Amino acid sequence: MRCLDLAVEQWDPALVDWAERVAFSVPMHTAMRLAMRAAAAVRRQRPELPVCLYGLYAPVSRDLTAGRLADRVIAGEYEPALAAWAGGDDRDTGLIHLGRGTFEVPARDLLPPLERYAHLRVGGEERLVGYVEASHGCVHMCRHCPLPTVYDGRIRIVGADTVLADVEQLVAMGAQHLTFGDPDFLNGVKHSLAVAEAMHERFPSLTFDVTTKVEHVLEHAHVWPRLAAAGCLFVVSAVECLNDDILRRLDKGHTAAQASEAVALLREHGIETRPSLMPFTPWTAEDDLRDIFDWVVEDDLIGNVDPVQYTIRLLVPEGSLVLDEMREVAGPYDPESLSYTWTSPLDDLQRRLAAIAEAGADDPPANVFYRMRSEVFGGDEPQIAAGSVEGRPRMTEPWFC
Repeated sequence: MRCLDLAVEQWDPALVDWAERVAFSVPMHTAMRLAMRAAAAVRRQRPELPVCLYGLYAPVSRDLTAGRLADRVIAGEYEPALAAWAGGDDRDTGLIHLGRGTFEVPARDLLPPLERYAHLRVGGEERLVGYVEASHGCVHMCRHCPLPTVYDGRIRIVGADTVLADVEQLVAMGAQHLTFGDPDFLNGVKHSLAVAEAMHERFPSLTFDVTTKVEHVLEHAHVWPRLAAAGCLFVVSAVECLNDDILRRLDKGHTAAQASEAVALLREHGIETRPSLMPFTPWTAEDDLRDIFDWVVEDDLIGNVDPVQYTIRLLVPEGSLVLDEMREVAGPYDPESLSYTWTSPLDDLQRRLAAIAEAGADDPPANVFYRMRSEVFGGDEPQIAAGSVEGRPRMTEPWFC
């Protein structure tokens, strides 16, 4: 078996000549778009070669992928079905697999070294970062999220021994910080807390970050002193926007006021919030954008938000629950972009902000923030005082869902 990570490595046609089968991991929207192009290249080079797409986005655009670009499509807890397919079993055992089972420790030696991936920038230095998952799926049903269409409100736990064995090999590879990639680290709060504290006991200098919902930050307020003591530096939380009506449409489970409460609660324990945002939806007005920029200033988050977050536009993949809210505004499905189309009077502003974010990719985030804020407020931009924007822990590459 050989691995090629298209996030950091170039496509290699020689591997297609060598392979007896090719499988593409598609856990995210961008991964699926890359995989579709690569699978098409495989089909051109060796049309007879069996191809599999596996992961959260595998069910998307099945008319385009299944049978044309891939022979097998597997979503959910794909490991047993994927291993069987790789071993030559071509029986179609279904698309979505949610069985409970054990997980193997990932074969990290097949991937490029950690130096090739995003680093943690904190305290004037950069640290190597590893990635682990303590659970899969999510118990929540946020309408714009791809998880409910696969997991339907379920989670699957990765055994603590497996997670800790993975952590051990990542530390041996040089990792000084870990990202827990669970869709929501506090879905299984007792399990996750136990994993974090066991990890800290074995590797006291190791720091980490987690992703969790605003409502979980507040609901599980008692865990933050323990997670802070175990080395938690920051929390990624999907705030999305500051319009309570839009938050209700998305079934986010929190309000704008609660987003600020969560930021304050985490700061009490020395943990920063890195909000993920989705400013552009069919229901967004210009005042909603101004509210986001004002909120970032008021809650001293200028140094916590990657500029790309101010440009994110709602994606509506096949099967998305948010379609029920969009019947009057959704256009046709675009299988290439993996989303139903929709338009807004703010589309031009979104493109201008995206251009600013791209042009400022190597600039300090605060500088890009002020340029974007000026674009949104125009000549009406009020004078603001910058808070503490430097030195907040962050990755050297922006993360967004």
